[in-house]
Amino acid sequence: MKVSAFIPARYESSRFPGKPLALIHGKPMIQHTCERALLSPEFSGVYVATDDERIARCVEQFGGMAVITAKTHASGTDRIAEAALKMGLGGDDLVVNIQGDQPAFHPSIVTDLVKPLMDDRALPMSTLMYRIRDKREVENPNHVKVVTDREGFALYFSRCPIPFCRDQGPEGVYYKHLGLYCFRMDFLTRFTSLGEGTLEGLEKLEQLRALEYGYRIRVVETTHDSVEVDVPEDLKAIETLLTV
Repeated sequence: MKVSAFIPARYESSRFPGKPLALIHGKPMIQHTCERALLSPEFSGVYVATDDERIARCVEQFGGMAVITAKTHASGTDRIAEAALKMGLGGDDLVVNIQGDQPAFHPSIVTDLVKPLMDDRALPMSTLMYRIRDKREVENPNHVKVVTDREGFALYFSRCPIPFCRDQGPEGVYYKHLGLYCFRMDFLTRFTSLGEGTLEGLEKLEQLRALEYGYRIRVVETTHDSVEVDVPEDLKAIETLLTV
């Protein structure tokens, strides 16, 4: 069983065009993300899946591996599925989707992410959550929240605060979804062949597609947050974080 990392990266973005190439301490963001991934001992390979020649050239210039994909993909998961097929991964191999806009993730969270699928070959996919400490993140729709059942399987993901605390009293505990996924390759192929779910279309969260079609997602709590770059203004915070 091989474990491979795929980082989807596209140039066009309504909020931040050219985001993967944005410089952080003189290096493009996609390079920071690749270097973080390479620190994880689980990976047999780290690949950038992109439809843009500028990103591919950038990756090749710093010694990374780029896989060119079609421009028609609706999501990063669709993009990495094509890239993983091109790389010849087997059905039982594990594919880790690392978001290119998380250049400061702690490499140890990869261990948290892949362990459930390595321990239980019946599991199709897993992801991560982090307990929210900053109350501002609860209301921020860019920070997706997740609730799970008692066994750690996802019940729902939302951009809204969940759970909703109806009565006054002790404040609820909220968990932020960290946008890293581990798929078993045969499930990734099946997942990307499914049509968009109704809830997925409303929330613009592709992981809801799996829940709508009846698949279980194991959600692991990690002790490390992973800060995302959504808009250009977020770069300053990332630069500060990567300086520490």
